[in-house]
Amino acid sequence: MASLKDLRNRIASVKATQKITKAMQMVAAAKLRRAQDAAEAARPYSERMASVMANIASAMDAGEAPALMTGTGEDKTHLLIVFTADRGLCGGFNAQIARLAREHIRRLEADGKTVKIITVGKKGYDLLRRDHGGKVIERMDFRDTKTVGFANAEDVADKVMDLFAAGEFDVATIFYSEFVNVITQKPTAQQVVPAVVEAEGDVPEATVGGALYEYEPEPEAILADLLPRSIKIQMFRALLENAASEQGARMSAMDNATRNAGDMINRLSISYNRQRQAQITTELVEIISGAEAL
Repeated sequence: MASLKDLRNRIASVKATQKITKAMQMVAAAKLRRAQDAAEAARPYSERMASVMANIASAMDAGEAPALMTGTGEDKTHLLIVFTADRGLCGGFNAQIARLAREHIRRLEADGKTVKIITVGKKGYDLLRRDHGGKVIERMDFRDTKTVGFANAEDVADKVMDLFAAGEFDVATIFYSEFVNVITQKPTAQQVVPAVVEAEGDVPEATVGGALYEYEPEPEAILADLLPRSIKIQMFRALLENAASEQGARMSAMDNATRNAGDMINRLSISYNRQRQAQITTELVEIISGAEAL
């Protein structure tokens, strides 16, 4: 049984930890609002771009489309871009994304495909290196960046497009966590190369009243400029969704940790009081016994 001094030290230690988790919860709550607003503001732009690309793609022949839309014609080598956080203490946020990526890797390897991985975020590499470290061809993180911006997404997108131009892969898929609310973050896999053009009706209408458009320059020239921009936008959206999801998950995890610390303090305090009461009772019995012996 622990001594009274040990119990006092442990109670003090848990109280100090509780202060830290409470502070981290408050910081995450402050950061969450900005991150959530940025993620929600990026969604309409991304959806409208998908709508514009769908309209342009419907106005051209399949053989005229750029390579980023049609692909290489093969399905042998897959590139997985796994977006995670650079820091932990955010519950199962990073593990859920890594689990989705591992499941995708198992399916691809079962079909005889070659898999390559780019990790964006320190925790992604830490979670994947044990089983798939040999497949990681690039590690990127933004630990030294105060605020994730479009320039960071451009760095990732440019790396992916350079690899595609060099014939290093046939299909690219990004993995990130879509922000739903503070409690729920949805791990998501989205193919970016070749670009997936939604069928009519699956994306918001970019036209008004069924108007017809003539494109200048030709649709293939527009797509050649629009597709790289679309990939950058999807990378940027993944970063923003991850940032909001990370803060939401951290806020929830630190709230749970604070509550658990409070419960532990209560249990330790009860043990301390019982043991102290037993010690006082024993001392009183000894004093009374000594007095009666005289």
